[in-house]
Amino acid sequence: MKPSPKKLPSPFVRTPEEKGKRPVEVWMIEDNHAFRQTVARLLNQTQDIRCTQSFPACEDALALLQTGATMDVILLDVELSGMNGIEGLRKIKALRPAVRVVMLTVFEDHERVFRAICAGASGYLLKASPFDRIVESVHQVVAGGSPMSPRVATSVLEMFTRMAGPKTDFGLTEREREVLELMKEGLTKKEIAARLTLSFHTVDDYLRNIYAKLHVHSQAGAVAKAMRHDLF
Repeated sequence: MKPSPKKLPSPFVRTPEEKGKRPVEVWMIEDNHAFRQTVARLLNQTQDIRCTQSFPACEDALALLQTGATMDVILLDVELSGMNGIEGLRKIKALRPAVRVVMLTVFEDHERVFRAICAGASGYLLKASPFDRIVESVHQVVAGGSPMSPRVATSVLEMFTRMAGPKTDFGLTEREREVLELMKEGLTKKEIAARLTLSFHTVDDYLRNIYAKLHVHSQAGAVAKAMRHDLF
């Protein structure tokens, strides 16, 4: 299914201060040529995003990564010819731990969603999502969020409720638990800072502490592990 272009809502119109910023660089790994070309073209028509590379296979992207190439966000399909997207995700995160990877796929079953989050995915969208939702997700993940299609988010909640493990607090402080609760609500770092009347950098420090204590590398991973261990 090809995403249809839509007029972007006001949050995607940059302020004069933002216009001097470097565009968000996106790579796309997708073996459906028509879908890949369409999304890449539409991303490049967005004011502050550039799809600088698109690949039909994970192997091609990994080869370029090994040369030192960089990007901000990767949109990654799950089922690909050759190496599948989840295995590719693990290898990408091994080479670039800080890169944000959003799965963009037709699959929404529990197993694939769970494996993707455990492998380090920062978000999980369905290909049927409107194009402006894909753009919004790129911005959201760069800001530290974890975009998910509504049906996938519901699936994640149900899945981890069923898989809830033994209760443990992992040594989280009361403030870290407050931050974690707001992460579960899908708030960005900036929104968490505003809600708790903290500076952006203080919230960033709290997030680093939470990730270290939970032994995860993303907001989605932190929320998933917290749900498994009944921290909410």
